[in-house]
Amino acid sequence: MKTLIIVESPAKAKTINKILGKSFAVRASIGHVRDLPEKELGVDIDNNFKPKYIIIPGKEKIIKELKEAATKADVIYLAPDPDREGEAIAWHISELLKNGKKDSVSGDRIFRITFNEITEKAVKEAIKKPGKIDMNKVDAQQARRILDRLVGYKLSPLLWKKIKKGLSAGRVQSVAVRLVVEREREIEAFVPKEYWSITGVFEGSTPPSFKARLFKYKGKYVINREKEEFLIQNEAEAEKLIKELEGYRYTLSKVDKRLRKRNPPQPFITSTLQQEASKTLRFSPKKTMMIAQQLYEGVEIGDEGSVGLITYMRTDSTRVAEEAQEAARELIKNLYGEKYVPKDAVKKTKKATKAKVQDAHEAIRPTYLTRPPESVKKFLSRDQYLLYRLIWIRFLASQMAPAEIEQTTFVISDTDSKVEFRVTGDVLRFDGFLKLYSYSEEGDREAQEEGQLPPLREGELLNLSELIPKQHFTQPPPRYTEATLIKALEEKGVGRPSTYATILSTIQERRYVKKREGKLVPTELGRLVNDYLVERFPELIDVGFTAKMEDELDKVEEGNLNWLKVVKSFYRPFSKDLQKAFETSDKAIEDQPTELTCELCGRQMVKRWGRHGWFYACTGFPECKNTKPINNTEDKEHEEVADQRCPECGSEMIIKQSRFGRFIACSRYPECRTTLPLSTGVKCPLDGGDIIERRSKKGKLFWSCSNWPKCKFTLWSRPINEACPKCGSPYLLEKTQNSKRQIVCPEKGCDYKRIEREEKTEEAVVSKE
Repeated sequence: MKTLIIVESPAKAKTINKILGKSFAVRASIGHVRDLPEKELGVDIDNNFKPKYIIIPGKEKIIKELKEAATKADVIYLAPDPDREGEAIAWHISELLKNGKKDSVSGDRIFRITFNEITEKAVKEAIKKPGKIDMNKVDAQQARRILDRLVGYKLSPLLWKKIKKGLSAGRVQSVAVRLVVEREREIEAFVPKEYWSITGVFEGSTPPSFKARLFKYKGKYVINREKEEFLIQNEAEAEKLIKELEGYRYTLSKVDKRLRKRNPPQPFITSTLQQEASKTLRFSPKKTMMIAQQLYEGVEIGDEGSVGLITYMRTDSTRVAEEAQEAARELIKNLYGEKYVPKDAVKKTKKATKAKVQDAHEAIRPTYLTRPPESVKKFLSRDQYLLYRLIWIRFLASQMAPAEIEQTTFVISDTDSKVEFRVTGDVLRFDGFLKLYSYSEEGDREAQEEGQLPPLREGELLNLSELIPKQHFTQPPPRYTEATLIKALEEKGVGRPSTYATILSTIQERRYVKKREGKLVPTELGRLVNDYLVERFPELIDVGFTAKMEDELDKVEEGNLNWLKVVKSFYRPFSKDLQKAFETSDKAIEDQPTELTCELCGRQMVKRWGRHGWFYACTGFPECKNTKPINNTEDKEHEEVADQRCPECGSEMIIKQSRFGRFIACSRYPECRTTLPLSTGVKCPLDGGDIIERRSKKGKLFWSCSNWPKCKFTLWSRPINEACPKCGSPYLLEKTQNSKRQIVCPEKGCDYKRIEREEKTEEAVVSKE
């Protein structure tokens, strides 16, 4: 009996082939095989929103090969990833295989199999229990795809007309931009308040001395951050109170000791992996998911061949298989001892399982705890090793015993109880999971400077040796980072694990948001687009409405709601708002008056928005067509910051564009005129120069050695500073084919290839002019 297994990626196919042997044929579809057409809406609105699927251009050869393999097989297992997107890929392949032509196969020998990890046990158990395609999942994916297509294709032309050609809007991405814009405006509107703290230095019967902060005065809190109430508001009040406090006698009125347990963190889910990798490794969410996909699908481990190192990386669940828990407990016992193993297996919390969609999956964990990071380090790229190590340590720590912290609080009062100072000190009595993994737990109280407290008795007199006043100012809310924006989206129910990386990369690629010193800042273009959409489509980019749509898509997947009902209920009000917006003659961006006078006709000039951004224009247009470019200092919102500092003055470097290609220049120009080529980080294999980006006379991008034309080494695809995991080539190439981003090895004879999988969105399509 011949058996065919179809997966999405060649790397995954290779790993499964190694597990199952020659009796199985394993083929890869290289991602999606059918999709909505790029050059038309592809949704028949008048016919119950029927989608028009076409074979993705360039996939004809792959489909032909899959059909040929299918006609020779007795059983066909469809094994794309176990989520909505994977289910849709399986369904599209199935529809193509049983299309009624001579080369078709009957549906009764096509089965769906899923596994959470690519290990021998998981794959063979999946084959023993094959099922059918889950049409509820397919419907949920199709509903999302159609909703995003309707928004992208219908809304983007409006933005072209009202703001600028080539703009795009996305159903979820626009909500993310709104969060960033609104946070920036909170920061801009923030008015800091001055307040003061007073810290006393006390001495007891036993050294050393210790510090305690003034907590209450005459029954009132000195600092109440929650209500933004501050008792001491300026230096004069602080000095006056200090003179009064110096005249009191103080007693250690209370010593409160308690043993506090600090529980280990949950194992990673998609969002927390992206957040932690962003904070600790400085990986973008997109990069994190790309590397995690590689670790999941399989990495070459010496003579063993391709091995899947982690479980599936798109999940909302912190559930861990009992077998994995037992293996973790045994390893913890062997490495650290019995006391580091919790009495009962660690259970998931309600907080971590609020999302229902992916709860059938496990958390992200290593597939083999017998493969610690150091044992496979030589087979992994640097980034693969760092991410695998993070996942491995986090999972093992999540199964360890809690840390035990003895918390001692001193309450110091005067004899009349008018004044109360407080200080808390912690002593780590048992490190537990902290022996392996330390992380900053949200909600932790502020770190104390006082350290361990002396062993004093309750009721003893204390000597006040010094009072230290300190000025403070309230702080505005912090700007979002990629990690905190993902957290905000997750908490608000906007998007799903498979979409976060796409959302973050899209809003930056569209230049609606940029990164400044690691923080997300809206560009002027982002503000303009956001403000127009908020005014004309308040419900569309409302956080609550978008979260409600996600819940409805979840219900479609659960079989509790019809996908067509979801699409119809969304489209009716959206189409009315859209028609109204097109019919209005209002400008999305009004001219802004200036104090400049036109040197040609003497009329006032205004600041006007055009296809290339802001410029100065004469109010006498069209009689007077005088215009002026905006000074660079006013156009900084459109600048892209490079990841390096100026070698001359240490300032930020900005990515600039010339007719010969992009380069980087010092942000302090013209004071500092330093310029450098935009390097890819890849060294030339001929003479060791930097491979940089250039543009040909005809405007086509290419990459060449920085010593060109002396060194003739050139590439027509963007090189990536990443070694090939198969042959060791020092760099890989990024190729775009039919809107798919492929990473391939440049070496002849090496067939390494991977596809950077992302959930489908309309952003890349509707941005075309």
